[in-house]
Amino acid sequence: MLSYADRLKEMRNTKIRHTLEKKRQNGYTDIDDFGTVPITDNYEVEPWYNSSNGSFYGYDGMCENFCRIMDAHEPYVDPMEMLCGRWRDMLVNYRGDVHYLPDWLKKKPKIMELMSSANDQWSKRWDEQRFPYDDLKPLQEKYNIQTGIDSDAHLACDYRIGFELGFGGLLEKIRKYRKINPDKNDFYDAEEKTVLAIVRFIDRHIEKIKTMIPEETRPEIKESLERMLKACENIRLAPPKTFHEACQWTAFFNCASRIYTRDGAGYQMDVLLYPYYEQDIKSGILDDETAKFLIANLLLIDPHYYQISGVDENDRDMTNHLSYLILEAADSIDIACNLTVRVHENCDKDFFDKAVYYLLKNKNGWPRFCNDKALSEGYMRNGVDKRTARERIAVGCNWMCVPGKEFPMNDTVKINIAKVMEVALAEMRGERIRTTERLFELFEKHLKLAIDVTARGINLHLDHQWEVTPELVMNLMMENTIEKGEDISRCAELYTIGVDGAGLAVVADSLGALSARIESEHLLTWDEMYKALDNNFEDERIRLILNSAPKYCHGGTVSDEWAKRLTDCWVKNIKAQSMPKGRTLVPGWFSWARTIEYGSKVGATPNGRRAHEPISHGANPNPHFRTDGAPTAQSNGIASVQCGWGNTAPLQIEFDPNVSIENGGVEIVKKLILGHFEQGGTLININVLDTDKLMEANKDPEKYPDLVVRVTGFTAYFASLSPEFRQLVVDRFLRGI
Repeated sequence: MLSYADRLKEMRNTKIRHTLEKKRQNGYTDIDDFGTVPITDNYEVEPWYNSSNGSFYGYDGMCENFCRIMDAHEPYVDPMEMLCGRWRDMLVNYRGDVHYLPDWLKKKPKIMELMSSANDQWSKRWDEQRFPYDDLKPLQEKYNIQTGIDSDAHLACDYRIGFELGFGGLLEKIRKYRKINPDKNDFYDAEEKTVLAIVRFIDRHIEKIKTMIPEETRPEIKESLERMLKACENIRLAPPKTFHEACQWTAFFNCASRIYTRDGAGYQMDVLLYPYYEQDIKSGILDDETAKFLIANLLLIDPHYYQISGVDENDRDMTNHLSYLILEAADSIDIACNLTVRVHENCDKDFFDKAVYYLLKNKNGWPRFCNDKALSEGYMRNGVDKRTARERIAVGCNWMCVPGKEFPMNDTVKINIAKVMEVALAEMRGERIRTTERLFELFEKHLKLAIDVTARGINLHLDHQWEVTPELVMNLMMENTIEKGEDISRCAELYTIGVDGAGLAVVADSLGALSARIESEHLLTWDEMYKALDNNFEDERIRLILNSAPKYCHGGTVSDEWAKRLTDCWVKNIKAQSMPKGRTLVPGWFSWARTIEYGSKVGATPNGRRAHEPISHGANPNPHFRTDGAPTAQSNGIASVQCGWGNTAPLQIEFDPNVSIENGGVEIVKKLILGHFEQGGTLININVLDTDKLMEANKDPEKYPDLVVRVTGFTAYFASLSPEFRQLVVDRFLRGI
């Protein structure tokens, strides 16, 4: 008889096999693992384009193509599992931009013919024919801005709405408000068709399970399939009533939201699922081992971002027994997952210990940790109350969101301040007096211009997203969308728009090097420095003079002081930017995984970085900033550059602890986490890695196909990453703690 442990082992092996197969289908993928399964040979989609530029937009275009992709998805039922459903393909793949297609789709002649025959004058994801922004592009390019124009999905549903109504209740709600708002038929048509496509997706799984049950000879698996079938039939239209049904409902919705816009925002898992758990335990239809198996299955289906633990508006700890079971479930499946533990003053100390224990035990980059105090108090500065600030949970790489209420665009808008510095340096070159203070003055001048053009791009996007990429799936579980007949981009309660700066360490170290080597020590002149930048440091001696200057995160250095000044400047100018319609900008430091891309746009910099090399990661120091005591120094430095308005400047850290769990490793890592948070840190992404294993895997990734790393805010299989991204992780690695 197969135990849950036996089944989990088989499920994990299947996951690793799928990971290697997807790599063969897609090539290297420097993004989230997502939880997809490989494309089948007979999978075909014929997109419908409603624009002459070879893409599709609006309620009709997005809805029609979502339905086509959903209907093309074959059911996925693994008899080892107790939940069913997987996704394979994304709607965005068919927007017409051939530069970003996965390898398997490039092998589809019909698709390539459709895309290549279209007018290629305009962007494919944004409808530039109707909503052009040519007036913004020169400055966006000049300052290397990720504009946020054409972004999607970076918000969070309120799953309580879906749990309360179910898909049938959502249909009834749509039909009810269609009668109240007869002028919004386009919206309601699209939303109704979206729900019906999800129901058809469920129906195919029901039929698949029915064919599998008679053929199954193992009694424990037959019983499991029968329970799976019952859960699917019960939630086809009705709201979930049991723990099993709530998990299965989540799985189906997550598949749909991923297919639509790659959404990955989950929910406060231990709080939302606890009533189902408690009820089923009392009624005797659930035990802890089954609950853990179901959670492990849900985490396997898709690595959505889930928060566990935390504190309510009355400062009461929300940790419960299910919180522990979720950690144990993640441990039992031991794959890439995105669990965030919210740490606060009154948190359950045993639970915190357990979370750190699993971080060290599995070395798979989970869980990560966020700081309630800094995040809640910071977000309240934007004018929200304590309850709302506490509801804002960790549901993305670096970002938080209030489920159902907030439209933050977090992690979609970034300004490369290394590029801003490059522009300032070029302007100062022709001036008679050249100093770091003058350079900083010019930097701030150009930063204001960069922020202003960024804000104009954000406003363009917010004004027209509903006409380009309406959030049809997310709308189902947002407040006021169905009631008003409007896309969430038009009717959100909160528009706290995240804007991240990238390249902090490059600029701080550059200013520090100029201050030290030119102004204080007179080892170089400004002309010599400019010449070195022009020739990309042909003279290695000059590069080493600049590169060896005291660095940001070294502790009390001139570069540390510049990092703080840069943060103050960044925050001041972001918050000073005027925005219409109740919108406000919220500053943070984060680059996501775009350090290579951003670096390619920047020439040589005064910190000794050669032209087009990657910029620094997020709020992190430049790689190899020091060796002795590096984790603590890095933690202290990043804590000093927090922006203070509720968005994060994450501490991303990779290290070999040199100590085991048995030899006090949990206490040492806890001390690092709590020390960072006591200083005001907001979010910690930790990779605990084995030095030898990491280096061997970098040479031969398929030697360790199960090695998981937290690349940035997301986890991924190391073997799936490109050599360049694998090297980024290796370069950030710190020996010893």
